[in-house]
Parts: sequence; C-alpha cells; structure tokens
Amino acid sequence: MAPSVTEKNAAAKKTKRVLYVDDMRELREVARLALTRSGHQVDCAPDGREALEIVRANPDAFDIVITDHHMAVMNGIELVMKLRELNFQGKIVVVSSELNLDVEADYRRLGVERILYKPVELSELRSLVAEA
Repeated sequence: MAPSVTEKNAAAKKTKRVLYVDDMRELREVARLALTRSGHQVDCAPDGREALEIVRANPDAFDIVITDHHMAVMNGIELVMKLRELNFQGKIVVVSSELNLDVEADYRRLGVERILYKPVELSELRSLVAEA
C-alpha cells in the first residue's frame, strides 16, 4: 500500500541531526536558529578540526554536515577528506563565498552532495536539510 499524503508529509518533516561548521559565529548562530525553529537538532563547530572531533566522538550522530570551505584551523576540503576516511554515512554540503574550479572538482570527487554559494537563503538551507 502506498504511503498517504499525511505519511509523506510526516516523513518530510522528520527531525534531522545537523552539524553546521563555519568560522563566523554569526553565521553559525543564524543557521542554528533557523534550523532549530524548523524542528531540527543542530550542533555547531567553528572549524573543521572541532567538527571532526565531534563526529569522531559519535560517528552516527548526524544526518548532514554543512561546512564552510574557508576556515583557518582545518578547511572544508580537509574536513570532507577526513569524514570520508571515517566512512561518514550522512550527507555533506559545502557552503562558500567562492571556490575555484579545481577545488570544486575535488569536492565533487569526494562525493559532496551539494555546493552552495554565500549568501545562502535560509529557505534554501531549510529545504536542503529537510531533503537530507
């Protein structure tokens, strides 16, 4: 029997577990508030190294990692490479103000689901997480 519209809507509104990684505190807070208000559980990290420590501590804790590319301690590409080494099973999305074609190709080779360019609309962010 096919799922009803109500069942489909309930599945679409399922709470997602999100790790949002960005070196800008203000962007982390806006993303956390927007996604939490949409019913999701959100943790944040200021850089790739801290994000990696969070994921290592509980590899199955997140449905999606959303990371900035440009960060001082460990950038997005390094984080994605480490997540792949850990066999992270969730989706990975990169958000950046700019990427050159080579770096974008590297992300694609690493299986990044989406690349978004800043500024990202909150509605786009919410939709992205809902699809995770």
